[in-house]
Amino acid sequence: MSTDFPVFPPGFRFGAATAAYQIEGAHDEDGRGPSIWDTFSHTPGRTAEGATGDVACDHYHRHAEDVRLLTDLGVDSYRFSVSWPRVVPQGRGAVNGKGLDFYDRLTDDLLAAGISPAVTLYHWDLPQALEDEGGWRNRATAEAFAEYTAAVAERLGDRVERWITLNEPYCSAFVGYAEGRHAPGAQEGTGALAAAHHLLLAHGLAVRALREAGAREVGITLNLDRIEAASDSAADLAALRRAETLHNDTWTEPLFAGRYPTGEAETWGALADGSYRREGDLEVIGAPLDFVGLNFYRPLTVVDAPHREPEPALRTAVDIGVRETDPYGTRHTTMGWPVVPESFTALLLDLKERYPSLPPAFITENGSAEADVVSPDGRVDDADRVSYLRDHLHALLAAMDAGMDVRGYYVWSLLDNFEWARGYGQRFGIVHVDYDNDAKRTPKASYGWYRDLIGAHRAGRQDQS
Repeated sequence: MSTDFPVFPPGFRFGAATAAYQIEGAHDEDGRGPSIWDTFSHTPGRTAEGATGDVACDHYHRHAEDVRLLTDLGVDSYRFSVSWPRVVPQGRGAVNGKGLDFYDRLTDDLLAAGISPAVTLYHWDLPQALEDEGGWRNRATAEAFAEYTAAVAERLGDRVERWITLNEPYCSAFVGYAEGRHAPGAQEGTGALAAAHHLLLAHGLAVRALREAGAREVGITLNLDRIEAASDSAADLAALRRAETLHNDTWTEPLFAGRYPTGEAETWGALADGSYRREGDLEVIGAPLDFVGLNFYRPLTVVDAPHREPEPALRTAVDIGVRETDPYGTRHTTMGWPVVPESFTALLLDLKERYPSLPPAFITENGSAEADVVSPDGRVDDADRVSYLRDHLHALLAAMDAGMDVRGYYVWSLLDNFEWARGYGQRFGIVHVDYDNDAKRTPKASYGWYRDLIGAHRAGRQDQS
């Protein structure tokens, strides 16, 4: 197998990432309250084969084993998320000390192994108690998030290097409140737009709370998309602008330009009534950041698809007059996503050009779901994943060589895990998890490749074979 390691500059950081609900399990232990994902996954028909995160990878009980995997991998940093309902079971009010104790132990174990913790405060597991009161449709949820942030920062702030307020608010707002494919499973129009705004407000309020707690590095993680039009027709170019508003501008314009997207009226129509906004919100949302986290998996190509009449509630991208198409003619992962590494380079350079004052970036997720096969001798030779990682790291380096300031890279994911509504059928991990055999961990070939890449980087050399 060709290594063909890209050569990154000194000081570049390598890590691995996970998320609480996807790996922890222990869904009702030590005072943890239910989240929207507990409710959603326990609702018949919502997830593949009725899968839930009740046990997942049992990381809550086996985190020491997973820290050893990280240590052997040689990562500089581990990105994990804190479960809001484990720490504040009702979303606001009483803090659950046992929940914080778990993250205390995990943080200390990481530091003892020489691994820097990078903490994501929200990776989609909203406490169900807050959803019962309206969830992200309500401003009060953003305020509760700031209180929860302060509680976590008070306990862990002296040891955590890097804080991420939100992971992929696009998915929380639009996949969760508009399409209904993710928790809480709503299909709304204005409610989804209100959720998007209140997630951004929550980010801004959390930044303030983290600064007050003396946090060292504060940022947010976005899943921005490299989007192209299927043709240069006026209709397809207009569809591209609407898709950009939905996927990218809703987040980047308030965060990095201090304004709301100019394409809102064209994209949302009467749904974008702005009733959820208040004077001063933009200043809170646009608080200066130390970095921006970027997640990337695949590009999008869109074609015009006229609205149905009368204009429906926003349910999917189709309802903004956009349909995705697939002109790539390339390999696809088991998620059905095309593998186009050069689109990664293009996305990063587009972002750099559009926002000259963009803070330094970390790639906080990148990886692929593949049809992993365990051989009779227990090995997992995931050559397609190795190729994906190698090619996307070369694409990242090309963007850096062209001037994009990227400080580090986190592979998604350390472990195979609960892949949200798709259950356990999609495997992103560089470590195989045998869910039928006590969640046994087996490092894949990609784990060895990534370990060797990190070793070569530390040695300051380029290995090829």
